[in-house]
Amino acid sequence: MLYKQFADCKLSRLGFGAMRLPTTDTGAVDEAQVEAMVRYAMDHGVNYFDTAYPYHNGQSELVLGRILRQYPRDSFYLADKYPGHQIAERYDPAEIFEEQLKRCQVDYFDFYLLHNVYENSIKTYNDPRWGIMDYFIQQKRQGRIRHLGFSCHGGLDILGDFLDRYGSELEFCQIQLNYLDWTLQDAKAKYELLTQRGVPVWVMEPVRGGMLADLAKGEALRAMRPEESVAAWGFRWLQGLPNVTVVLSGMSNMEQMVDNVKTYEEERPLSAAETEALFAIAEGLKKSVPCTKCGYCLESCPQG
Repeated sequence: MLYKQFADCKLSRLGFGAMRLPTTDTGAVDEAQVEAMVRYAMDHGVNYFDTAYPYHNGQSELVLGRILRQYPRDSFYLADKYPGHQIAERYDPAEIFEEQLKRCQVDYFDFYLLHNVYENSIKTYNDPRWGIMDYFIQQKRQGRIRHLGFSCHGGLDILGDFLDRYGSELEFCQIQLNYLDWTLQDAKAKYELLTQRGVPVWVMEPVRGGMLADLAKGEALRAMRPEESVAAWGFRWLQGLPNVTVVLSGMSNMEQMVDNVKTYEEERPLSAAETEALFAIAEGLKKSVPCTKCGYCLESCPQG
């Protein structure tokens, strides 16, 4: 497993994102399968696990908490998030944070993020009535949060504004970053801004909800690297970005876990010619790749 140093943490560069866990026919999280995937991840050096309050309607935290409880607390890093992108009145920071600790069966979070800072939620995060930032800075000082950061789906201006306001307190930023959104959603400019500010980048949606792992034009990629999957190209491209610390993959079955772990056993960033070929494919996808189905846009949508 490839690792990267962050502060006093030796982080696996592949992280297990728990937003798209395997489910049963009834829609419940398949805990037995998740347990097997976590065991495989731990056995192969993955030590970063990421969940959030709304994932799987709260089941993600509960399932991950029960499974990780079986391992020594110092053998993994657990990340969770505060849902400030949802309705503030329903989510008192202290109440939610205490609930999350209980759900995950831990006394502290190694990494904690302000979830989904974007054009609407930034008003909530900045509103002094809720005291969100003050509360979590206090939790960090008390050792209940080891490292505080945020995730951002907003535009470049929103990202810059949040950094201007809270950059001295925030240690890392998680953004949607892949070879399609490098230009489609201006991820290049966001990555460069964070790099200029000295803020390490965590990556979400490296294969865009799986859409970049199953390309119709994948044969062209396989011809250049027959030993690797189409999904691996997304990760290999990210290996060429030096300010990327952790890449989160929302793996939904053991096959994806095995393939991603294999990719992160060695560093093989793309050549200039391979990158050019990948970007050519990305250009052809810009009008055809659907959303990542994260559901964030539905949370406050009056039409549901």
